Amino acid sequence: MFANFGHFVSVLAAGLPPTVELTIGGIVLATVLSFVVGLAGTNRSLIVRIIVRVYVEGWRGTSELVQLFWIYFVVPVLLGLQIMPLWAGVLVLGLNHGAYGAEIVRGAVRSVPPEQVEGAIALNFTPRQRMLRVVLPQAIVEMLPSLCTLYIQLLKATAIVSLITVPELTYQAKSILIATFPVAQTPLILLIVLVMYLILAVLITTGMRWAERVAARRLGRRPVGSS
Repeated sequence: MFANFGHFVSVLAAGLPPTVELTIGGIVLATVLSFVVGLAGTNRSLIVRIIVRVYVEGWRGTSELVQLFWIYFVVPVLLGLQIMPLWAGVLVLGLNHGAYGAEIVRGAVRSVPPEQVEGAIALNFTPRQRMLRVVLPQAIVEMLPSLCTLYIQLLKATAIVSLITVPELTYQAKSILIATFPVAQTPLILLIVLVMYLILAVLITTGMRWAERVAARRLGRRPVGSS
């Protein structure tokens, strides 16, 4: 069963760079959209809030796989342009998970006690100062655990990009599975894939836990899990 272990690892490892690129690109785009759209969702303007709801519900309520096919196959035809498979994947992952992230940000901002905002108003803070100095520092501490989960979900969702021939981890696993190796090797191949995804997820979790501790210390709170 382990006769081809080294070969399997080397082939699957070739899919790690595209997987990491998809994950990082998707996280960056999703984070930007989460904050922009999430904060826009707290705007007093009804028109702005309607636009936000259309984006959030549209991307959350439709299939991520169909979204991928639409951006990769349909949009280039409609606009008369070409899009690289990797970039199509980043766009879909960022836009889709950004819709979920926007709700995380909006909910965290709304969770800040009104007394904190009222105190900032009493100190003659401008709306921008209230958001940057009072609301966001507290909201970020609340949203980081949920964003960590969102980023891990985004990592796992990179597997769908294998359907548009991006040679990421799942695509590499499929290339091995359809080769001439005996069926008895399938559990080993899939186990290696699972372990690689797990390692990437643990790295994301570690980074986000560190960010949680830093954010909590800046507010003078005891970091979660500390004694």
